[in-house]
Amino acid sequence: MTGTENESKVTYEELAELEKDFDDVDVQLLKQQYKLSKPLYEKRQALVSQIPHFWSSVLEMAPQEIDQFIQPSDSNLFANALKSISIDRFEIDDPNGSPRSFAMTFEFEPNEHFEDRVLEKKFWFRRAEENWTGLISEPVKINWKDGGDLTNGITDAAVAYWEVRKQKGDAAKDSKEAEKLSDLLEECNAESVSFFTLFSFVSSRKYITAEESAEANAAEAERRAKRAKGEKAEDPADKIENYDQGLEVHPSGEELATVIAEDLWPSAIRYFTSAQEAEHLEFDDSDMEIEEIDEESEDEEDARVNLQKLGEELKKGRSERDGPPSKKRKA
Repeated sequence: MTGTENESKVTYEELAELEKDFDDVDVQLLKQQYKLSKPLYEKRQALVSQIPHFWSSVLEMAPQEIDQFIQPSDSNLFANALKSISIDRFEIDDPNGSPRSFAMTFEFEPNEHFEDRVLEKKFWFRRAEENWTGLISEPVKINWKDGGDLTNGITDAAVAYWEVRKQKGDAAKDSKEAEKLSDLLEECNAESVSFFTLFSFVSSRKYITAEESAEANAAEAERRAKRAKGEKAEDPADKIENYDQGLEVHPSGEELATVIAEDLWPSAIRYFTSAQEAEHLEFDDSDMEIEEIDEESEDEEDARVNLQKLGEELKKGRSERDGPPSKKRKA
């Protein structure tokens, strides 16, 4: 058998088109799943709203993709003031939108950090001219109280730069607002940046307007129609450019928001249950410590003193468990 006979007649283009067909099915499944599960999420919200510190407990058990962006100061705010988290796929029935777009809403009790009771961040799923697809957003203004800004001015600077950018476009990169934001980003330690910088995320590549996305979607539909007929269509991926992300406040914002929307929020009960199990394990460990001291202590009086001390600590621990969870400080 010759090498020519072993060569496949299947092209990469055909495989790529099949992947797009699978992607279309995924979108339809997402749309149907969201509609079917929406009443259940509403029922869940009614139930968990009666559980103190439910959402802060959920965040305590968040996967690493989320946990790495939550600082102890963020966790303290969540523990004391977070009331609820919700996800709304606001373009689910919009023929010009995408079921992958979503709004992420955090509701808070009055707190010492900001005036807002609700912080809502919208993420639009859009397509660029070069056929890149992903989530884009706009900075959200957080009304920080004096001395309460966990981002050290970054979110305010991002909003100010965004306003100039809407007016001047790319020329905004030479503005004083851009310079201020750049200086703040250079000064901050990437490993200690607050979770709340997520509310200033714009894009992992570039901002795409609704009009630009509509044109790109129409062009992609035309290309796919041509390929379905066996006609040749130019691949716009060949035109992909490199974009400067120097002024993007949260470069991992798309990944973080996606994990919250597709994992943390739908699996909140599972994460809460894990948090409760972890607390029970800590309680059992405390009981074991008491038993070991009782068995190993040679001095009965010292044992009573130690047991009394441990009992007080255990009682204190139980009291603390009745309050909000506290996040361990990162190394």
